[in-house]
Amino acid sequence: MTRVAVIDADKCKPKHCNSLCHRFCPIVRSRIEAIRFEADKAIIVESLCSGCGICVKKCPFNAISIVNLPDELEKDCSHRFGPNTFKLFRLPTPSPSTVLGLLGQNGIGKTTTLKMLSGEIQPNLGDYENPPEWDQIIQHYRGSMLQDYFQKISEEKLKVSHKPQYVDKIPKAVSGEVGELLEKVNERDKLNEIANRLELRQFWDRPLDVLSGGELQRVAVAAAICREADVYLFDEPSSYLDVKQRLEVAKTIRSLKDAQKTIVIAEHDLAIIDYLSDQICLFYGEPGVYGVVSNVHGVRTGINIYLQGYIPDENVRFRKEAVVFHEKPHTKSSDAGETLLAWEQIEKTYKGFKLVAHAGEIKRGKVVGILGANGIGKTTFVKILAGIEETDNRRKFDELKVSYKPQYISAEYEGTVRGLLMSVAKEGFSSSWYRTEIIQPLKMEPLMDRNVTELSGGELQKVAIAACLSRQAEIFLLDEPSAYLDVEERLSMAKVIRRVVESRNVTAFVVEHDVVAQDFIADYLMVFAGKPGEAGVANPPTTLRKGMNMFLKEMGVTFRRDPVTRRPRVNKEGSKLDKFQKQIGEYYYVRTLRK
Repeated sequence: MTRVAVIDADKCKPKHCNSLCHRFCPIVRSRIEAIRFEADKAIIVESLCSGCGICVKKCPFNAISIVNLPDELEKDCSHRFGPNTFKLFRLPTPSPSTVLGLLGQNGIGKTTTLKMLSGEIQPNLGDYENPPEWDQIIQHYRGSMLQDYFQKISEEKLKVSHKPQYVDKIPKAVSGEVGELLEKVNERDKLNEIANRLELRQFWDRPLDVLSGGELQRVAVAAAICREADVYLFDEPSSYLDVKQRLEVAKTIRSLKDAQKTIVIAEHDLAIIDYLSDQICLFYGEPGVYGVVSNVHGVRTGINIYLQGYIPDENVRFRKEAVVFHEKPHTKSSDAGETLLAWEQIEKTYKGFKLVAHAGEIKRGKVVGILGANGIGKTTFVKILAGIEETDNRRKFDELKVSYKPQYISAEYEGTVRGLLMSVAKEGFSSSWYRTEIIQPLKMEPLMDRNVTELSGGELQKVAIAACLSRQAEIFLLDEPSAYLDVEERLSMAKVIRRVVESRNVTAFVVEHDVVAQDFIADYLMVFAGKPGEAGVANPPTTLRKGMNMFLKEMGVTFRRDPVTRRPRVNKEGSKLDKFQKQIGEYYYVRTLRK
């Protein structure tokens, strides 16, 4: 067996625990140093470790993970950053004129893979102490397409354009106006076409540091596509975008195929990665410990394998239970329950923009999903309900207790995740209900002793969701809670919100662009229409079927169901099924159609 031992350097504090892992290691008792200490951190020598797991159980900070893997995997190790750090096995094989999708959990190696394919990181084949030279790396991948790929990378004969994951960090590294910056990278002379497709002219003269997340995302995608390159890499290009923008970005990326380009994309939105990709590589393993790259599969087969959790060609099961999709909207009686909040028509006017929200009401124990284009007033409506903004007639919704998770999260809290949640949940933090319904489903335990300022985007998102749901409130307001979360985390987040709302008999409003996640969360839908950036109209809460049809009709998009997993799939525009569903007015819930 190959043994992978990972120690979280941020959690390991041997002085505070009197080195319990070292004291109880049976190998150390035999005077063989399987565990030693360097720079006040434990180091496990994997070749000496017996894999007994005692140190894992004794560690009071949950800093140690030990996993046994088949020996055959060791020869496929692609990269390791240092002793007892994350280990990546295998690499995907990009092909010209093909869009290769990378699908897997956060912390499983997708971003590391893209950095290796871009040349930012040189694969060390697991030897972090004496990293191999390019000749050795090329020899290691002989007989595969990666041999030629890394040969060209090493000789700088392969140009790569890479769109990074966290677009909100771009203004810290680059400054200037959108148009000016894009003109500088317009090496393919495609800027006008791309700017029109991605609707960039609306903020052409604005500096980067005033753009929203969705605007930054489109600028980053446009910049990557405008560069002249052989390989194009996109890390989560759909974050912060609405449904229509996601499809336009997908179409624009796919247009690179016509120029015989190699395209690799890492994405968590199942509908988008399905629509965009030709092939799929799955990443499985244990987040933060090790990741394994599967063989290449066709896009439909690959996504279905991922949802079912079993890879037939490798005989590997990486998830205990399959992800199940429901085909029908929730059928609970709309008349059941006590009305918690009712509002008359709301109007809010800014310079150049006006929001009108029609009168509506919502009952206890219900979740209202909010759908609409970016810049249409969704966040403004949520802020009015949160009491942050006043309406034009100076009404402020402050009569009810509200807990608000904003769209853009900043790590301002100085301290650990445990300290933050204890300060928010108060006496409820120690209850078994809190641990069962919030901590465990969101997998917060590994983050508890981490400093909030050191968390990644996905980790910070989970902490913000947990903090929002920890407060004693009558209305929970969550703005884009799925940003930076992987597929499993999105579905877990949806289930947690629903269970908290139902068990506390309160209400939640959830702004979400992932249609599949919204279907999991919502009992009702509020659809926002209008002209982005100029005028928004919020329709009152309605049923899932009516709301989804209203929204997708506005977007001009229809969904079908996969016959195996029943997951929603975007229909190609103008296809026979797309035309049929539009004709009968069923854009999403197709199973109930009569033959």
